[in-house]
Amino acid sequence: MPKKIILFLYTEFSFYLEACIKELPTELLDFHLVKYPLNNEAPFVFSDSTYSVYDRNEFADKDELLEYTEKLNPDLILVSGWIDKDYLYVALKLKSNCVTVMAMDTPWSGSLRQKVLSVLSLNYFPKRFNYVWTPGLKQKQFAKKLGFSDSHILDGFYSGNVNLFKKYYEDSIHLKRKVYPKVFLFLGRYINNKSIHELCAAFQKTCFDHEHDWELWCVGAGEEWKNRIIHPKIKHFGFLQPNELYDVISKTGVYILPSKFEPWGVSLHEFVSAGFPVIASKNVGSAEMFLKNHVNGLTMDSCSIIDIYQAMLEMMKMSSEELLAMSEESLNLSNKITPKLWAEKLISIL
Repeated sequence: MPKKIILFLYTEFSFYLEACIKELPTELLDFHLVKYPLNNEAPFVFSDSTYSVYDRNEFADKDELLEYTEKLNPDLILVSGWIDKDYLYVALKLKSNCVTVMAMDTPWSGSLRQKVLSVLSLNYFPKRFNYVWTPGLKQKQFAKKLGFSDSHILDGFYSGNVNLFKKYYEDSIHLKRKVYPKVFLFLGRYINNKSIHELCAAFQKTCFDHEHDWELWCVGAGEEWKNRIIHPKIKHFGFLQPNELYDVISKTGVYILPSKFEPWGVSLHEFVSAGFPVIASKNVGSAEMFLKNHVNGLTMDSCSIIDIYQAMLEMMKMSSEELLAMSEESLNLSNKITPKLWAEKLISIL
């Protein structure tokens, strides 16, 4: 039996998506990827793989991309979002020959812009795609507004690299049971949308207002790196590859993601997989699935300095036993989506 051919037309490829692709059975599937160049703020190093990778810039125009795709003759095409019009063109031309899927992480907000788009674009996307693949409920709501029926909306598109982060949990939990680390951890891009300045300012305020032995460690890079707040109890590590995170994870105790806007936020899934109590703003999409307020963490109504400050203080007051109980709850929640389940969902629509 010949292998089924899968083609991803992608914008920004990610470490966690590679973990999902590795769950696909190579004896049954032949996988191809077209992707944009790496983002300088997230320069992930991907492992050697058995699939074929092409740079988006190798294709001069939509016709050249279409010619490549027609020669490949895929059984399934997945397109990431609607930003790249050439990708949409290819999906339109080949929908009658294969299964076409659009991955979408934009949540429905009910804004005027979205309402207008849903009216003007009604059936535009269903003409190009058999399915839309979303991560959560708000994205599913938007997909329905764009003309997709329930039977053509898939869930569970984003999964963290659960296996890696659970290994970090298994390798470090014995240390945390002896002495629970009083360290908050932020991992993300240094951009205003992630509230990196508000986070550091809130932690500074806890140090000014209270005597405590907690620290804040921050991992990431971005345009606001040069404006980072310097403080004796705040450490800035810069960007680290996921396989370089053990030392940080084993020495930190609470993950915090105070984003102003986060369509999903895979990092929240990965850190509950690592058994972290978590703090996140309501703006983080994945909180709907991986954060239960006062069960495995705290939900903030906003990402203001005062809200972050108050959430940090509440965590600081918890005992090691309470934090370890939250850790176990996080681990339980992490199993809702896994790379294996992601691969099974993809195979089911071939």
